[in-house]
Amino acid sequence: MSLSFTKMHGLGNDFVVIDARQNDPALDTDTIRHLCDRRFGIGCDQLVLLTVPTLDGADVHVRFFNPDGSEAGACGNASRCVAKFVGGTPTLQTAAGLLPTARDSDLFTIDMGVPRLDWQDVPLSQACDTLHLPLHDAAACSMGNPHATIFGDASSAEALGADLEQDALFPERANIGFAQILSPTHMRLRVWERGAGLTLACGSGACAAVVNAVRRGLTERTCTVTMDGGDLKITWHADGHVLMTGPAVTVFHGTTA
Repeated sequence: MSLSFTKMHGLGNDFVVIDARQNDPALDTDTIRHLCDRRFGIGCDQLVLLTVPTLDGADVHVRFFNPDGSEAGACGNASRCVAKFVGGTPTLQTAAGLLPTARDSDLFTIDMGVPRLDWQDVPLSQACDTLHLPLHDAAACSMGNPHATIFGDASSAEALGADLEQDALFPERANIGFAQILSPTHMRLRVWERGAGLTLACGSGACAAVVNAVRRGLTERTCTVTMDGGDLKITWHADGHVLMTGPAVTVFHGTTA
């Protein structure tokens, strides 16, 4: 099956974007895994499938797939790439809800919605204080997908990420962020993404890290998050909505054999 695609990235978090609004290829798990493979396929942190929206107010329906074939509910970096791909200021329909977008020159802002803070909503496998989990004293929330943030040394990601992603506390697995607070308006972050491993950047992970840091009293509500691939600006507004601002880059267009 020949597929047209666009390779894009947000701070090095890279994506294969397939526009299926005219013809949905109905990709199966094995095909998604093959396309995401960096040696036998195109290679990416996530495959992004665009289809016709089904909700009023949405301009495009977006689905995010991890390299292992599992589906993610939200992806901040990919959402910025979709906004650039579609053009204008589209509203994205995702499993996490409707995500409005804005653009200022080469920077794209995504309204990532309101974080969910109850243990059932993360979700966790048992009742816990989501501000202090019984697991490395992490803080947890959902940004449309489950996140846990560990504050301290960001270099622990390789050593701890894989095991924590699959800890029994997270029935749907979790994205694990390792955050070092540099100042009230700046943090260093590395994220082990569920189904993808360590990536250069994670937009929803940056949002979750700022939400959890504000809840702990560690940062202000607007914070620059420095990841291996670059910086994102995250603002958790008083109305509960989290805004994420950063770049999106088109790398190349192609067609599979």
